[in-house]
Amino acid sequence: MLALNMSNHSAIGQLGTVTNRILVVEDEESIRELLVLGLEEEGYEVVAVADGHSALTQCQATTPQLQEFPFDLIILDLMLPKVSGLDLCRFLRYQNNHVPILIVSAKTTETDRVLGLEVGADDYISKPFSMRELVARCRALLRRQRLNVAADPPTIQFQEVVLYPEEYRVAVRGIDVNLSPREFRLLELFMQNPRRVWDREQLLDRVWGIDFIGDRKTVDVHIRWLREKLEIDPSQPQYITTVRGFGYRFG
Repeated sequence: MLALNMSNHSAIGQLGTVTNRILVVEDEESIRELLVLGLEEEGYEVVAVADGHSALTQCQATTPQLQEFPFDLIILDLMLPKVSGLDLCRFLRYQNNHVPILIVSAKTTETDRVLGLEVGADDYISKPFSMRELVARCRALLRRQRLNVAADPPTIQFQEVVLYPEEYRVAVRGIDVNLSPREFRLLELFMQNPRRVWDREQLLDRVWGIDFIGDRKTVDVHIRWLREKLEIDPSQPQYITTVRGFGYRFG
């Protein structure tokens, strides 16, 4: 079903590098093996799995120290056992993951293509296809991703909270939340110093200023407001926790 033209490889050139890791998610063994062979010949590092659950496991195998996503591109079939390709794509986008996704599917109707793109895929190619075309699409997606990363403003991220210092913007679980200037500065201080414990006086000095005159309880009020905007359950916070007798800690 996959139209592999191996004679075209020399014309394509070495498009990949060892730093470009591609996850191939395809349940049909013959197509999966041909994809791996063709992509590896182009210089890509390839990990291949046969079902959506295995793909999800691979996607969650981040580096704990750096919280890096392990792949630069995902080639994804739609009709997969255990977890469908559409569900996997939805999950990654819900997690605010912007890894390029190329759907490779036997479904060829316009409705199928539109659905795949609407759930977050970046490109869609129908079976059968040539390896030359697939590699060209991979190259285009990786190039576009590099340009997007270069253009992105600096961010501070912890799990599902992303702070954009230059835009004064915060997104939680992929959705922007409205913070007051004081709340933003407080969260920024927390995220720049994860795991550090701050007492009220330290927070007042750093966020409100050393000349602040007022009730120290304003810190507790702002912490409560932040929890209401960040936490799934503010009564059991996961991000901003209280260290009894000392103060507050983020992370």
